[in-house]
Amino acid sequence: MQKTCKRKQLQLDGRSRKTPKLTTEEPYPCHHRPTAEECRAVRDELLALHGFPPEFLKYRRHRLMKMEPFSNEAQSEPLINSDDGDHKEESVLDGLIKIVLSQNTTELNSQKAFASLKSVFPTWEDVYAAETKSLENAIRYGGLAPRKASCIKNVLSCLHERKGKLCLEYLRDLSVAEIKSELSNFKGVGPKTVACVLMFNLQQDDFPVDTHVFEIARAIGWVPAVADRNKTYLHLNRRIPNELKFDLNCLLYTHGKLCRKCTMKGSSQKKLTSKDCSCPLSVNVVEG
Repeated sequence: MQKTCKRKQLQLDGRSRKTPKLTTEEPYPCHHRPTAEECRAVRDELLALHGFPPEFLKYRRHRLMKMEPFSNEAQSEPLINSDDGDHKEESVLDGLIKIVLSQNTTELNSQKAFASLKSVFPTWEDVYAAETKSLENAIRYGGLAPRKASCIKNVLSCLHERKGKLCLEYLRDLSVAEIKSELSNFKGVGPKTVACVLMFNLQQDDFPVDTHVFEIARAIGWVPAVADRNKTYLHLNRRIPNELKFDLNCLLYTHGKLCRKCTMKGSSQKKLTSKDCSCPLSVNVVEG
């Protein structure tokens, strides 16, 4: 059976130069982790350890509101208090720019950058009309201001040129594939940003892979040790049940921030053990 799997993988790899779609759909067809049971167990363990991250409660509540007609799917989510007092749904454009500003910085600094941006430029039309240097100064809290300002300007310019208005709400009526295609057309908007917009702002069943999620997934054997972030994203989106993706993603991200021993930055060979780490994820590690 193992030989068959290896042969299948080699065949896929051999065809990848001509037809890359075959491998982008299933990068590791013989890697059967995580199972649905593993995903649910990890979700429950991290929920018991951390509680649900308060910064994601408003997004979770909007998901549950959207899922109300599908009672079976909604019941698969853990029962938690999601009333954070913020009932206004964030616009898709606000969500996209927030995610752009969150890149390569702390959550606190990205929040400061977005608040400063909104304070200096009350509307996206103001941002569109502003000088690039003024925009850079407004978002400097978040770091990499020139790069992020360029991305924001590009998004707004493309929207103005193609749609005639600075709004991304039309994405709500598109399929996931169409949304990915639309957002990927914006220079500076990468796969992780697209996945975050899908999950947080469009209530789609997607599983973004940031540094925390990537390192933990690799450390506990949910992807092969040689996996990169893009293939990890493709693999986990196939393996993790849709109804668990949102909660599990938020909890893994939070756990990665709080449990430093579980983020294997710079060391793909290191493994977690109960001796190294007392967190619940240590029991999921396969010794290598």
